[in-house]
Amino acid sequence: MALWIILGVLVAGAGVYFYFYKTGKINDRDGDYIPDEVEDAVEDVKETATKVKSEVKRRAKRVKEELGDVADSIKEVGKQSKDVVNAAKGNKRKGRRPSSGSGSGKGRGRKTSGKGTAGRASGSGSGRGRGSKK
Repeated sequence: MALWIILGVLVAGAGVYFYFYKTGKINDRDGDYIPDEVEDAVEDVKETATKVKSEVKRRAKRVKEELGDVADSIKEVGKQSKDVVNAAKGNKRKGRRPSSGSGSGKGRGRKTSGKGTAGRASGSGSGRGRGSKK
C-alpha cells in the first residue's frame, strides 16, 4: 500500500513539472529537462569551490613556509642553548670572530658622500645624525 502512495506522489510531481515546463514557467534553454536556475546555481557553486580551493592551497603553502622557518629557528635555539651550557661551565665564549680593521666589528669604516666634504659639517644641530636620541 505504501509503495502505491510513493509512486502516486512521484507521478504527480513529474506531471506538475512537465506542465510548468511546457507552459514556459520553467525555463530550459538547452532542452535537457533541467531548469536553467538549477544549472546556473550549480555553475556558481563550481566557481566558488574553485576559488576556495585555490585560496586553501595558497594558505597551505604559506603555512608550510612558516613551519620551515620555525624549524630553522628551533635548530638555531638548540645550537645557542649549548653555548649557554658552556657559559655555565665557565668556558670561554666562542662567538663571532672580530672583523679586521678597528676591531669594533661595526662595518667597513666611515662612509662619505663622494663630494669631497669628508670631515666638514653642514647645517646646524648636534652633529649626531638623524633620529639620534639624546
